[in-house]
Amino acid sequence: MNALGMIAKVTTLLLCLSVSQWSWGVGEVEENPSALAMTTDALIVRPVMIATTIVGSALWLVSAPFSLMGGNADQAADTLIVGPAESAFKRCLGCIGDGYKRGNMTE
Repeated sequence: MNALGMIAKVTTLLLCLSVSQWSWGVGEVEENPSALAMTTDALIVRPVMIATTIVGSALWLVSAPFSLMGGNADQAADTLIVGPAESAFKRCLGCIGDGYKRGNMTE
C-alpha cells in the first residue's frame, strides 16, 4: 500500500469519527482519558485535524463561487472549516467529545 493511500484512509477514518463527535454537541466533558489516549490525540489526531482544517479551507475557497450561487456557503464553511477546527482546538486532550473539563470552563 502506498503512503498516499494510507494517508487517505486515515484521514477518512478520522473525519468519520469527527462527524460523530460533532453531533454530541459542545459543553462540559466528564471524561478521564488515559495517557495513551492523550498521547495519540496529541501526536496523531490533532495534527491530522489541523491539516484537515487547512485542506478544508482551500477546498472551501475553490468551491466558494459555487456555494455562493447555491446559497449554502455558510453550510460549506461549517462542514469544511469550522467542524475540523473545533475538533482540533475545542476539546480536552484525549477526550472524544467536544468541550472542556469542568475546572477549565470559563463563565
